[in-house]
Amino acid sequence: MTNRLLFIAAFVSFATALRAEDAFVPLFDGKTLTGWEQHSGKAEYRVENGVIVGKTVPDTNSGIQFRSNYYTQETEVEIAGKKKKFPADRVHGYQFEIDPSPRAFTGGVYDEGRRGWLFDLKNNEAARKAFKQGEWNLARIECRGSSIKTFLNGVPAADFADEMTAEGVIALQVHGIGKKTEAVGKEVMWKNIRIQELK
Repeated sequence: MTNRLLFIAAFVSFATALRAEDAFVPLFDGKTLTGWEQHSGKAEYRVENGVIVGKTVPDTNSGIQFRSNYYTQETEVEIAGKKKKFPADRVHGYQFEIDPSPRAFTGGVYDEGRRGWLFDLKNNEAARKAFKQGEWNLARIECRGSSIKTFLNGVPAADFADEMTAEGVIALQVHGIGKKTEAVGKEVMWKNIRIQELK
């Protein structure tokens, strides 16, 4: 099955000005990982003080995904820190990049496990400056048909169209670190994960 994935990653889900705030549905209860299941990798995920915390371990990427497929939706989450065959548990697809490096591509869209960068932020200085290092950042993603838009702390980041996949899941990724022992135990955090169907 081809999945359109909004991958909320460690390196996580977009809206109109007229949206109804009460139309959002939480995907995380702030207490448990109910509704989420681990796919691929062995990173550790836990809930602590109302936050999902993912912790790096040696080897490959890891991901937990919410148990529903989505089509046209808007997702918000606060973050800190060619066709191929994939193993059944390999999550792949559209990924909202979290990139605290000097490159500052947080809010760009990467096609995980397939084509690479679909929309980096080389030409979007305002979005590159929107990331607040060491603080909570609001990631917003809007998918309508083939249109994909991302926002970081209210600043427009990516805006493009792609028709490769039309549905998918919401997932939280902890990047693989290979054999880099100095990277073992690093953490990424997510909270206030919510979604609304767009009409």
